[in-house]
Amino acid sequence: MPQHGGDIIAEVLARHGVTHVFTLCGGHISPILTGAQARGIRVVDVRDEANTVFAADAVARMTGIVGVAAVTAGPGVTNTVTAVKNAQMAQTPLLIFGGATATLLKGRGALQDIDQLALMKPLVKWATTVKTVPALASTVERALQVATEGVPGPVFVEVPVDILYPESIVREWYEKEAGLGKAKGIGGKALELYIRGHLYRQFRAPSMPPFDLPVKLPHLRGDTGITRAAEALKAAKKPVIVVGSQTLVTVKDPGRIARALGQLGAPVFLAGTARGLLGRTHELQLRHNRGAALKEADCIIVCGFPFDFRLGYGRGLNKQATLIAANLSTEELKKNKRPDIAIEMHAGEFLVALAAQASGGAWPDWLASLKAKEAARDTEIVGKAVPQGELIDPLHFFLRLEEAMADDAVLVVDGGDFVATASYIVRPRAPLSWLDPGVFGTLGVGGGFSLGASLVRPGREVWLVWGDGSSAYTLAEFDTYVRHGVAPIAVIGNDASWMQIAREQVEILGTSLGTDLRRTDYHKVAEGYGGVGLKLDDPARVDSVLAEAKAIAKGGRPVCINVHLRRTDFRKGSISM
Repeated sequence: MPQHGGDIIAEVLARHGVTHVFTLCGGHISPILTGAQARGIRVVDVRDEANTVFAADAVARMTGIVGVAAVTAGPGVTNTVTAVKNAQMAQTPLLIFGGATATLLKGRGALQDIDQLALMKPLVKWATTVKTVPALASTVERALQVATEGVPGPVFVEVPVDILYPESIVREWYEKEAGLGKAKGIGGKALELYIRGHLYRQFRAPSMPPFDLPVKLPHLRGDTGITRAAEALKAAKKPVIVVGSQTLVTVKDPGRIARALGQLGAPVFLAGTARGLLGRTHELQLRHNRGAALKEADCIIVCGFPFDFRLGYGRGLNKQATLIAANLSTEELKKNKRPDIAIEMHAGEFLVALAAQASGGAWPDWLASLKAKEAARDTEIVGKAVPQGELIDPLHFFLRLEEAMADDAVLVVDGGDFVATASYIVRPRAPLSWLDPGVFGTLGVGGGFSLGASLVRPGREVWLVWGDGSSAYTLAEFDTYVRHGVAPIAVIGNDASWMQIAREQVEILGTSLGTDLRRTDYHKVAEGYGGVGLKLDDPARVDSVLAEAKAIAKGGRPVCINVHLRRTDFRKGSISM
């Protein structure tokens, strides 16, 4: 039987398959943590509240189950803002619990008491506060539903401290602070009656639905659109399919979607969380020259991917092509570009339904021409790599990393120039094995993402690719890795610069102002937190250092490789704004 509000919350989470709650401790939320632990939910405490959300985000993306974070009141909640916004834009289903002052002290200057709902509402699908213990279970149930229905996203539930602790403890608090049973005079008696009535409502009153409960809207499904899309695909001579992150949101069996793409037979470009859906190599998978292919294609199918800057706002597509888009968001379906066939449904389910009507397609000449260009680009990249000389060439490093990574490796990327270089070379091995920030382009996701990935993929290699700038946001999470027994391998591309910005700033404005860093001993920082640090500045040692890192991680200790990079012009002119 539940003993307090934290137990009630934990029972609901356990019923819905939640396996982890990420937190940074605070007295306002302690009962949630103890309740979760008592029900077999692993409580993972981190070093910065933002990483509770980033870690929960990774878990949600990789398992299809809502990720859960619990943070204390005031600064605990405000520290999550960037991570929550990142999850909102990545459309990740999350539930964030925020502690709060006691219900009777709201707005009276209590410790860490601010208007948290006003802050969180623009960042989430639903933000609410729980005012009575009987309302806890139904509110959490609804929050989990809201996070996943329609366009998935984060939900914020504020839980005041006197809703969470046992009734006997809360009564003691009120007795101590308000002098219950010792009141004198009419005013004192009236206050005592008011507080006793408040306590009764708080713990005994029948549960009432929150007045701000979001309305569940009917889902528009385009079955007719699927038939039209199938006909367009079958009639095409040069089709291309683009698969974005939303295609895998809340998906627990990505194999269904991968098989559907194989049955459709058209060339495929994967983006965001969808990278790896077809494994390391697949005859239909393409990684380079997407823009050129989309200008030539006569049938373009865009799945779970908005027409934003990543697709040139829709302007770079062949205007004569039949444009088909599937998306859970009505807004994203038509932003910047109106498709010929727009289908409002889960993009993954759309691909499965489309394959049922248009399987067995084959475009060998078209695919061969695209694959030839793909091979030429790979050859060009290999040709630009320089395995000798001073310090480490990033192209050479990633070519060697690509060969060193295990077949079941997970990749977490957090950075600018170094990470973008990696994306040309390293190949995700399997579905749901690539984690990047998403469209918000947030730096600082790495520590939390790799923590979440390590916990839900035990025994697998987790490689965290960091820029030297981005690494400093969450390098302290090495302490968390050690305490919780996970062992990701962090690779820091150290060029002593915010190079993504410096490339264009120096050329256009003639100054590196604000972009200069030091070749800091990041590997020693990781050692200070209990990890293992390795310095790599000799090209001849790339393979041996990667092998050493793999062996250390396999033994259960997290590793940080500080890779001292030489400057290159590989990505000159590639800044995004």
